[in-house]
Amino acid sequence: MSTLPTLYIFLDEGGNFDFSAGGSRFFTLTCVSMRRPFILHTKLDTYKYDLIEFRSKPRIELEHFHCTEDNSHVRRKIFELLAVEIAVNSVDTVIVEKSKTGPALQVPEKFYPNMLGYLLKYVLGHTPTGIGELVIITDTIPVSRKRKAVEKALKLVLAAKLPSTTPYKIMHHASRSHYGLQVADYLNWAIYRKWEHSDKRAYDTIKHLIRSEFEIFRSGTRHYY
Repeated sequence: MSTLPTLYIFLDEGGNFDFSAGGSRFFTLTCVSMRRPFILHTKLDTYKYDLIEFRSKPRIELEHFHCTEDNSHVRRKIFELLAVEIAVNSVDTVIVEKSKTGPALQVPEKFYPNMLGYLLKYVLGHTPTGIGELVIITDTIPVSRKRKAVEKALKLVLAAKLPSTTPYKIMHHASRSHYGLQVADYLNWAIYRKWEHSDKRAYDTIKHLIRSEFEIFRSGTRHYY
């Protein structure tokens, strides 16, 4: 067994796969890279129990953190915690202005793996050597054909970027099962709000953590609806 540390990559997405005028303007795909020990996870767990014990009415009883559903007090506290506890340069994101996405790429089974493949190529290309094992965890992917396409894209990227001797795992779990996924959800929400709604309040709290924020079709031509 390798004595080198395991690198965990947790992923989250913002926006939707609707490329019509009724869909979101942007799609964001964000990942956070972490290594054990997960000290932040302990602090998030402590805060969750603090909320349960807090004698307020109505009592806050969170099963897990989810940025869009958490109230403003909880959201502010979590962002303050992430700003201090997440390592600088551990967050990477790809920004897609969907109207610049060519028709052939607008099928989710092609679009998602391509964007994810680009993101992971950057992350692995800028991660210091010395990975004992790579573990990639995404939120649950409900569509079977999409899941297979994602896994295929991931394997192609990993085969090109990882030494053949470095083992890796790809897992799709519900966000409530990993604090890492809940952290990725919060970080991606802040980035998505900046691009989709020009709202930088949460983004300004965590922007120092971001290593890369790449607008992939920045110079592209819009394909009007």
